[in-house]
Amino acid sequence: MASSVRVNTREKPFVCEVCGKAFYQRGNLKSHLVSHSEEKPYACEVCGKAFARRGGLKSHFSVHTEEKPYDCEVCGKAFTRRNNLRAHLHLHSGEKPYACEVCAKTFTQKINMIKHLRAHAKEKPCVCEICGKAFTERYAIKLHERIHRNEKPFVCEVCGKAFTQVGNLTTHMRVHTKEKPFVCTVCSKAFNTGSQLKIHLRTHTEEKPFVCEICGKAFAQRNNLKSHLSVHIKEKLEAV
Repeated sequence: MASSVRVNTREKPFVCEVCGKAFYQRGNLKSHLVSHSEEKPYACEVCGKAFARRGGLKSHFSVHTEEKPYDCEVCGKAFTRRNNLRAHLHLHSGEKPYACEVCAKTFTQKINMIKHLRAHAKEKPCVCEICGKAFTERYAIKLHERIHRNEKPFVCEVCGKAFTQVGNLTTHMRVHTKEKPFVCTVCSKAFNTGSQLKIHLRTHTEEKPFVCEICGKAFAQRNNLKSHLSVHIKEKLEAV
């Protein structure tokens, strides 16, 4: 009864001492604390991958069964988890409910906003032992290490091209399927990737975030700025 009252009053008395996240019930806090420890008691019987929570293991099983029960009603794309579907729907609606408190940049997913905050804090605790490059997330360094090992486990079934990351393979497959899921809400032009759409939107907003430090000229794309800098390099060479 007490927990139902807390939900109605939005009171969350159980607070994580590590990250400050609050919960309605003590049991939820206890489950959450496992995410901060290295303890992963729930192991997959198929591949051996371990998880901190039983729910994580349950969701993981869909990888082996290829079950995707959550379908997007807009484009038909299917997902293994309800949360992934919810995040995906933001792409269609254009909604970005999570805003950075430092620079006001907005995100479709909370986890992306948290990662972004580390850029402001310049926090990069994960360091590559081979080249010394630092990363904000442990998973990022694991992906980076594939470059040193020349490991490309994700192979296109159509043309055989291989990739280090599954996201790159997903993007590549759109070359074969002609799929363009990222649609401009202003003019309805469609793109293969979110980054292409982001660049395109600047034609409508006239935003030019890449500024030349020498002459102050601004550009919508980083590559245009790089090309422009060659003009100044040429000027310096001619002056010698």
